[in-house]
Amino acid sequence: MTARILDFLASRRPEGPCLVVDLDVVRDNFLTFRHALPDTRVFYAVKANPAPEILSLLAELGSCFDCASVAEIQMALAAGATADRISFGNTIKKEADIARARRLGIDLFAVDCEAEVEKIARQAPGARVFCRILCDGAGAEWPLSRKFGCEPEMAVDVLEHAHRLGLQAYGVSFHVGSQQGNTEAWDGALASSAHLFRTLAERGIQLKMVNLGGGFPTRYLKDVPATEAYARSITDAIRRHFGNAIPETIIEPGRGMVGGAGIIKAEVVLISKKQTSDDTRWVFLDIGKFGGLAETMDESIRYPIRTGRDGGDVAPCILAGPTCDSADVLYEKTPYALPLSLEIGDEVLIEGTGAYTTTYSAVAFNGFEPLRSYVI
Repeated sequence: MTARILDFLASRRPEGPCLVVDLDVVRDNFLTFRHALPDTRVFYAVKANPAPEILSLLAELGSCFDCASVAEIQMALAAGATADRISFGNTIKKEADIARARRLGIDLFAVDCEAEVEKIARQAPGARVFCRILCDGAGAEWPLSRKFGCEPEMAVDVLEHAHRLGLQAYGVSFHVGSQQGNTEAWDGALASSAHLFRTLAERGIQLKMVNLGGGFPTRYLKDVPATEAYARSITDAIRRHFGNAIPETIIEPGRGMVGGAGIIKAEVVLISKKQTSDDTRWVFLDIGKFGGLAETMDESIRYPIRTGRDGGDVAPCILAGPTCDSADVLYEKTPYALPLSLEIGDEVLIEGTGAYTTTYSAVAFNGFEPLRSYVI
């Protein structure tokens, strides 16, 4: 929570739920990443928050961009990035979108199977490709373990296939899981990456790059290690597994770049009980899973919640959204302790919501408008 955001909310009094992002925090986070990992290029994960103001700031600071779609590529270009600073990092791409990206000048593509390699060879001949390998995501609050990537043994064949088809087998990528709390989580994936480099070198293919992915956390209800701690661990692991043959490296921070820069202002719509003897209240907000808080799924991400009545007696509350969908419950397994004096109409501030909120917001589910966003 920053003074600039609080001043904005107090002076502007925006109606309805909204996200406010402080660009000063984004700038500080980018400079921290660059200082902590000076030899590693930063590819901001556009999907975390594609607000034009954020993209323009990062482009001005020299950031590169990890894009999941042609639309995101166009956003990065519009913000001032050149095509050589953009990767098409989604391993699942329509062939027509590969062709469109190539026409926009994109030369760096993610793959995780031979079929994807073949699409790129047809539509972007000569392009650079990196193969994503599976990573178990242990220690992450939002694991990404099965949908993307392949086993390292299979990655050898995928990259060799790319080489045969005239593409440049450029490197390896992995993701240790979003909101990763373990600074050592990159070690095993880097060991696998180094083995891939050696195996392919024996076959005459020289890989050049390791994409370290994201995983850098935002502080929610508990403290997280500093960026510098992750950087030291990653640097040590690279030296341990690659020796003197240090590869080019990139990172793809999303949550770690913008998560802590944003706060959602919401309102209490209803406070009720399901039976008179209940000790636990139900608190319904004017924002829920479909309004931008999708990462409360399985209560994986637990956001800090502040109210104007903090400091008094508290009691457990189940938090839910406003829609007519029974899945729109934010926290029930582990209720939140909120003030007993909380009333209908009170505003609440949901912290750490700069990432993966506006982009998860439904267009008009139940008629509720998408989450408004202000960047200051």
